[in-house]
Amino acid sequence: MTRPQAITILGSTGSIGVSTLDVIARHPERYTVFALTAATQVEAILAQCQRFAPRYAVMASPAHAQQLAGRVRELGLSVEVLSGAQALCDVSRDPEVDAVMAAIVGAAGLSPSLAAAQAGKKLLLANKEALVVGGELFMRAVREGGATLLPIDSEHSAVFQSLPEDPTTWSRRVDKIVLTASGGPFRTRDPQTLHEVTPEQACAHPNWVMGRKISVDSATMMNKALEVIEACYLFGLPASQIEVVIHPQSVIHSMVQYTDSSVVAQLGTPDMRGPIAYGLSWPERIVSGAAALDFASLGALSFEKPDDRRFPGLRLAWEALGGPAGTTAVLNAANEVAVAAFLDHRLRFDQIHVVNHATLQALTPSKPQGLDDLLAIDAETRAIAQVQIDRLTA
Repeated sequence: MTRPQAITILGSTGSIGVSTLDVIARHPERYTVFALTAATQVEAILAQCQRFAPRYAVMASPAHAQQLAGRVRELGLSVEVLSGAQALCDVSRDPEVDAVMAAIVGAAGLSPSLAAAQAGKKLLLANKEALVVGGELFMRAVREGGATLLPIDSEHSAVFQSLPEDPTTWSRRVDKIVLTASGGPFRTRDPQTLHEVTPEQACAHPNWVMGRKISVDSATMMNKALEVIEACYLFGLPASQIEVVIHPQSVIHSMVQYTDSSVVAQLGTPDMRGPIAYGLSWPERIVSGAAALDFASLGALSFEKPDDRRFPGLRLAWEALGGPAGTTAVLNAANEVAVAAFLDHRLRFDQIHVVNHATLQALTPSKPQGLDDLLAIDAETRAIAQVQIDRLTA
């Protein structure tokens, strides 16, 4: 009998991390937890440590690590508590780790994801920013490290499941990739009223349970813009072969249209445990805990073209992909700063796009040669985006 796979979960207290642990708990004979990581949620990761007994628990800051270490001692748990970016990288590339679930939101997840890729791990990528920011540098690390990269975003997992098994045939057999989008909570809202949207309204997604940042990205469809960029790097197709269509029911997670005009689609209930289980078990399949589709009661499936007035941020994907290397990192950082300002009630919802577009216009990055260059682009972009916000809110 083979030993269980040892899993590191980057971002274990977020929605993807919690769902990953739910799938793992269903298959204790197949998986063990090597390390759990979180930013600030001490009590949440403590409860996970009690249940899954990881070797390591990593907090973002020394202060939160100290709190967690105290609670771990109180409960007599055999968990070593670490902190900081270096620790995140260490638990991602440890020789005993078989697979890494990369679910830290934002550019903060780039370094540990890169460490896992360089170490040749099975990398389950739920952090789209690693590819949006890292681009070709990240994909080169995957190739040179001999890592297995498996997309966990529902859309990219669906594309991966719909493509031919042999990647060398994709360029000649595939006509285009069609990414589906729910349209979020404002799909039918009058674009002229978007300036009135509150953070609470933007975070109320009609189909998916997600964190606040990605929920806002869904409401602006910036998440889909980032997914277009991610798809280009993941599947090696030009931006001209990526299309986005709104599909409010979130049943078809994405599609691949072949050169003979036939379309292969992946369907399922809107439950992230589906793509997570597929990634964990690939090339096999295991029980995920997600409910099966009931076709008899499914009802109609509808599709529509995204409205540029309602979702102006979507087109920034193609604009960034057409710019110099590093431009996609600029878009990602600008959006992170703008969304944070909106969630903090310092920026209007409709001004997120204004900040993103203005920042793209203000900065032409130099070609990044490594991680330090990417982090420098990220830092410079954030400063410029903050200037744009200050101008809008002065």
